[in-house]
Amino acid sequence: MRPTGRLHLGHYHGVLKNWLTLQHEYECFFFVADWHALTTHYENPALIEENVWEMVIDWLAAGVNPGSATLFIQSRVPEHAELNLLLSMITPLSWLERVPSYKDQQEKLRERDLSTHGFLGYPLLQSADILLYRAGLVPIGADQEAHIEITREIARRFNHLYGREPGFEDNAEAAIRKMGKKTGTLYRKLRRAYLEKGDDEALETARALLKEQSNITLGDQERLFGYLEGTGKVILPEPQALLAPQPKMPGLDGQKMSSSFGNTITLREDPDDIASKIRKMPTDPARQRRNDPGEPERCPVWQLHKVYSDDARQEWVQEGCRNAGIGCLDCKKPVIEACQAELEPIRMEAMELERNRDVVKNIIAEGCEQARDEAQDTLRDVREAIGLDYR
Repeated sequence: MRPTGRLHLGHYHGVLKNWLTLQHEYECFFFVADWHALTTHYENPALIEENVWEMVIDWLAAGVNPGSATLFIQSRVPEHAELNLLLSMITPLSWLERVPSYKDQQEKLRERDLSTHGFLGYPLLQSADILLYRAGLVPIGADQEAHIEITREIARRFNHLYGREPGFEDNAEAAIRKMGKKTGTLYRKLRRAYLEKGDDEALETARALLKEQSNITLGDQERLFGYLEGTGKVILPEPQALLAPQPKMPGLDGQKMSSSFGNTITLREDPDDIASKIRKMPTDPARQRRNDPGEPERCPVWQLHKVYSDDARQEWVQEGCRNAGIGCLDCKKPVIEACQAELEPIRMEAMELERNRDVVKNIIAEGCEQARDEAQDTLRDVREAIGLDYR
């Protein structure tokens, strides 16, 4: 997550709630993408520094658990930069220029000078972020699938260029024999079905078979993953997109909640400010007077009821608005209460963390160390594959 501003309910419902689930299902790495923030906010680095620690506090207060996931700051793991540099040597310029968000962001952020190498190359840095941890799954929204696809292409190109060790096929065949006659025969049958007939199910079955083998080394396992597809040793596995539910959190004006629209409620918003902001929300323009009937679908407050209210409450709103049985302030009251109740424990936990910033910094220091251990293992294999492990 890029540290470009205070976290709000859009971040909480769109990303953080998903993280809270994933951290108990997978080995997760959550990091503050400060280098990514510099690609668009390089003229104001002080803002980034301020937001880094505020973001981590918000994560922890929302329930992200350093005991269940690795939390770290991108720039404190310099291996991200080294892998980004090495991958830049093999990545065609046209691949970066065709990423949909490249021109889209330039259009949206016209007030900033984004004609920089860093901005053009940010999808590659994002790929390095993913490949450095040999991630199997990357939780994203549907609009980010292009970023995962370019990551897969870069990994595929790297493996094709550098996965062809001398005697690769002989080594792969030797590894098959280590699995035993029955398992080796099944592997060859599945490999043939994929290479000759394009049987994707056979490919997945063979991959699952390899993961179960305890009598071959990790190197042999990676070699046989590559041999399955007729390529080479898989040094950087191709990640898959984990399409996360992306509920649209409405802002105070009915648009998507976003700091750039000035329509947010932050995770540490004071309860009185929450009440004031929601009371001032625009409603259906047709309701000029208390006894004017309205239409919920034209009212931004109704969008918040969809997030916070159960079926019975929503029915009360629909009926009360259309027959003028309730006023707009009556309609807003349950939303105010639900929003305050949701954010109160987050706000209280954040206040405690603010008083104990050393605890927050220790969590990040430990997370950076854990991330570097993983990253260095990957870089060691990458350098060896390229031929940079001079001895």
